[in-house]
Amino acid sequence: MQLGEVLRTATFRLTLAVVVAMIGTAALQFAVGYSQTKAFEFRRTDELLHREAALLAREQKQDLEHKISERATDDLRVVINQAALFDTAHRHIAGDLHTWPEGLVVDGHVHEVTVLPNEDAPYILRILAVPVAGDRVLVLGRGLHMIAEWRLMMRHSLLVSIVPTVLFALLCGIVLSHRALGRVGRMHEAIDRIMDGDLHERLPAGRQRDEMQRLAGSVNRMLDRLEHLMGEIRDVGNDIAHDLRTPLARVRARLDRAQAGTLSADDLRTVIARSIDDLDQCFSIITALLRIGEIENARRRVGFSVVDLNEIATDIVDLYEPIAETRQIRLAFHAASGPVPVHGDRDLLIEVLANLIDNALKFTDPGGDVTLATYPDGQGGARLEVADTGIGIMPEERQAVMNRFYRSDKSRNVPGSGLGLSLVSAILRLHNAQLTIANARRHDARPGALFGVAFPPSAPVAAPPA
Repeated sequence: MQLGEVLRTATFRLTLAVVVAMIGTAALQFAVGYSQTKAFEFRRTDELLHREAALLAREQKQDLEHKISERATDDLRVVINQAALFDTAHRHIAGDLHTWPEGLVVDGHVHEVTVLPNEDAPYILRILAVPVAGDRVLVLGRGLHMIAEWRLMMRHSLLVSIVPTVLFALLCGIVLSHRALGRVGRMHEAIDRIMDGDLHERLPAGRQRDEMQRLAGSVNRMLDRLEHLMGEIRDVGNDIAHDLRTPLARVRARLDRAQAGTLSADDLRTVIARSIDDLDQCFSIITALLRIGEIENARRRVGFSVVDLNEIATDIVDLYEPIAETRQIRLAFHAASGPVPVHGDRDLLIEVLANLIDNALKFTDPGGDVTLATYPDGQGGARLEVADTGIGIMPEERQAVMNRFYRSDKSRNVPGSGLGLSLVSAILRLHNAQLTIANARRHDARPGALFGVAFPPSAPVAAPPA
C-alpha cells in the first residue's frame, strides 16, 4: 500500500480539514488574546501617564525640575520610560527627551509617537504632554516593549502547543486511512470474486458498528436478494422449457406422423387443428410471462385513478354468469351498499377479478357455489373476497401457488399454465394490495378456497370544476 494512496483517502482529507480547523481556531484565539492584551496595556499605560502627570503638575518649579532630572519618584524610575520639561517654544529644559517629539500636541491626551534617537533604533512611545506652572510643558512617555514581549511569548506558546497536536493528528489520520484502505481492499477483492461468478461471496461486514460495515451489510442483503432472484429466474427458465417442450413435442409428433403416412383431408385438418391448439397454448404461456414482466416493471402506475370496485365486480359477474350456468355452478355477488373506491388501474383490476373468478370456476364441481363480495374495511381501504366450494388449497401450498408454473398434484388434470395467480400477485403488488388465501369452509370434505384482497386507502381526488 503506497503512501500516495493513503494521502488520497477521504479519511486523510478529513483529517487535513480538522487540522486546518485546529490551526485556524488556535490562530483566532491568539489574535483575540493579543488584541485584548494590547487594549488592556494601552488603558493601563494611559492611566499611569495621566496619574503621574497630575501628581507632577502640583509640584513647585524647582522641585519639578529636580524630580524630572533625577527621576526622584518611584513611578519615574519604574513606570515612566521618558520624562522631560520644555518651554512653550518646545525648547528643552530638563529630562531625557532633548528634542520635541514630532507630531506631539499639548492637549492632555495620550498620543502614539515614534521617537528617533541619535544612535539607537527608533521606537514607539505612548506619550502625554500637559502644561505646568511657569509656562512650561511636561512630557511623559511609556514604551510598548511589554506588548512586544507578550506577543513573542504568545506566539511561542502557540507554536509549542499546536505543532505537536498537528503532528499527532496527521499521524492518526495516516493510521486510520491505512486501516480504511485495508478494509476497502478486502471489499474490492470480494467484489472481484463476485464479478468472476462466485455469487455466494459476501463483503466483510463485521458487527455493523460503523457506517462502512452497515453499508457492507446492506450490499450483502442486496446480493442475497439478487441471488434469490437469479435462482427464481433460473427456475422460471426451466419451467418455461418444460411447459413449452410438451406441446411442441406433440406438434412435432403429429406432423411427423402426418408426413410419414397417407392421411385423408379430414385427418390432416384434425392434425392441423390440434397442432394449432398446442401452439396457442405456447403463445398463451409466452404472452402471460410478458404480461407479468410488464406489470412488475411498474410503468402502469402513472395511469392510476380512483375506480369503484363494485362496478368492476358487476362487469365481471355479468361476463362469467353464462360460463357458470354452462358448468352448473351458482355465481353470486354480494356488493357493498355504496361505492367502494380503490386507487388503481381499471383494466388491471378487471384482470385480477377475471383470473380469480376463472380459477374458482375451474376448481368447483357442478352444483357448487362461487361467491364474490366487496366491502370497505372501515379505515379508508377496501376488501375483495372470492370464495368457492372446490378442492381448496393446502396451507403448505398457499405461498407456492403464487410462483410461476406451480401446479399442485390435485390440479394436474385441470387445464392451465400455472401463471394466473402469478399474474394476480404481480398486479396486486403494483397496487400495494395484500392477497391472502384461506379455507372457505371449516367443516367439509371439500373446504374450498377463499381469496381475500385488501386494498390500501384510495388517494384523494380533487373535486371537478363547477
